[in-house]
Amino acid sequence: MDARTPDLSAVSLPKSVPDSAGWRGDAGHPRSLPEVNATVEVPTGGLWWRRLLAFAGPGYLVSVGYMDPGNWATDLAGGSKFGYTLLSVILLSNVMAIVLQALAARLGIATDRDLAQACRATYSRPVNLLLWLACEAAIIACDLAEVIGTAIALKLLFGIPLIGGALLAALDAFLLLLLMNRGFRFLEAFVIALLIVIAVCFVVQIAAAAPPVAAVIGGFLPSRTIITNPEMLYIAIGIIGATVMPHNLYLHSSIVQTRAYPRTEEGRRDAIKWATTDSTIALMLALFINAAILVVAAATFHKSGHSDVAEIDQAFELLSPLLGLGIASTLFAVALLASGLNSTVTATLAGQIVMQGFLDLRLPDWAQRLVTRGIAIVPVIAVTALYGDSGTAQLLVFSQVVLSMQLPFAVIPLVRFVSDKRKMGPFAIPATVAAAAWIIAGVIVILNLKLLADTFFG
Repeated sequence: MDARTPDLSAVSLPKSVPDSAGWRGDAGHPRSLPEVNATVEVPTGGLWWRRLLAFAGPGYLVSVGYMDPGNWATDLAGGSKFGYTLLSVILLSNVMAIVLQALAARLGIATDRDLAQACRATYSRPVNLLLWLACEAAIIACDLAEVIGTAIALKLLFGIPLIGGALLAALDAFLLLLLMNRGFRFLEAFVIALLIVIAVCFVVQIAAAAPPVAAVIGGFLPSRTIITNPEMLYIAIGIIGATVMPHNLYLHSSIVQTRAYPRTEEGRRDAIKWATTDSTIALMLALFINAAILVVAAATFHKSGHSDVAEIDQAFELLSPLLGLGIASTLFAVALLASGLNSTVTATLAGQIVMQGFLDLRLPDWAQRLVTRGIAIVPVIAVTALYGDSGTAQLLVFSQVVLSMQLPFAVIPLVRFVSDKRKMGPFAIPATVAAAAWIIAGVIVILNLKLLADTFFG
C-alpha cells in the first residue's frame, strides 16, 4: 500500500548528531527524497511473504540500471566477438553488484542518510565537489546510453531517424513526474511490468537460439585471456561499468527509506534483511537478462561467423534471418525500448538524490531532468551528424567504460562508511564482509588501471 502522508513520528531524525557518531555537524539533515520517504506501509506482523512483498520494489528499480541499453552494446560486442567467454565477467560483476547494493541499502536504513548525504557529512567541501562531479559524469554517461538506446529502438520499430528519436527521448523527462504523482508503489509497479516484458522477450529468443548448454556453463568459468587480451579486457571493463553502476549506489541508499519501518534498532535490522533479500532477487533477474543478451549474440552471431556485430541495429537486422524466427527482431527492439524507458527512472531519481545530497540544491524535478537529458542528447546528435548511425555504437560502449572509471569514487566511500562502527553503530559490517568489499573495490581499481595502461601505453 502507498500512504501519501508519511507518519513523521516514525521517521523523525535526531535533533543533533554528535561528533562521536562519526558525522560532521549536520544536525537536522533533511530526509532523502522527502516527498516519498516512509510513504510505503510495512506490516508489523503476519506471514513472512507479506513483509517481503512490502519491501519488494527498490531492488527492481536498482536492477533497471544493470540491464539498461548500455549493457546491450557491451554484451552484444562480447558475445559476437568472443562467444561465451565473457559470461564469467557478467557473473563476477553481478556478484559485485549484489554485495555493493546490499551495503548501500544497509547504509541508508542504518543512518537515515543516502550515500551522497553521508559523503557531505564526512568530507570537506572540495572533496565533496569532486565526488559530485564524478557522480554527475556517471549519470550523464548512463543517460547517454538511455538516449541512444531509446532512439535506436524507436528507429527500429517505427522508422524514426536517430536524431529525431534522440529528441523524442527528451520527452520521457516527464514520465517520472507522472508516475511519482501516482505514488511510489505505482512507480515500482510500472518498472516491474517493463522488466517482465524484457524477460519474456529474451526467454523466447534464447529458446529460438538453442545455445549448447555445456558451452554456456563453460563460459561462466574465468579465462586468463580476458586479462591478457586488451580488446577483450576493454569490453570486459565495459561490462563491469554497465553492470555495477556507481549512481545506483546513491539511488539504493535513498529509496530503501521509502518503507515506513520502525526507526528503531530492531526495525532497522529487520528492514536491512528484507531490503537485501529484495535487491538480491532483483539482481538475479538482471544477471539473467545480461547473460541472455550475450548468449543470444554468441549463439546467433559468433556461431555464424558474424563476429563484428557490435551495433544494436545490426543485431536487429540479423536476428530473425539467423534464428529463423520472424518475430525475434521485433521482440529484441521491444525489449530495448522497455529497457530505455525503465532506465529513465533510475537516472532521474539518482540525479535528484545526488544533487540534493552533495549540494543541498533543490531544483524542480522537470528542470533537473531536462538539463540532464539535454547534456546527454547533445553528444548523440553531434556524433550522429558527424559519423552517422554507426558512430553511436562506439559512443555507447565508451559511455559504459566511463561509468566503470567512476566506480571507485562511489565504492570506496561506501565501503568505508559501512565499515565504520562510529557511523553505523551496531549495523557496521563484520570484518569478513568488509574484507570482501575492499577486495571488490581493489579489483575495480586494478582493472581500471590496467585499461588506462593499455589505452595510453599499450
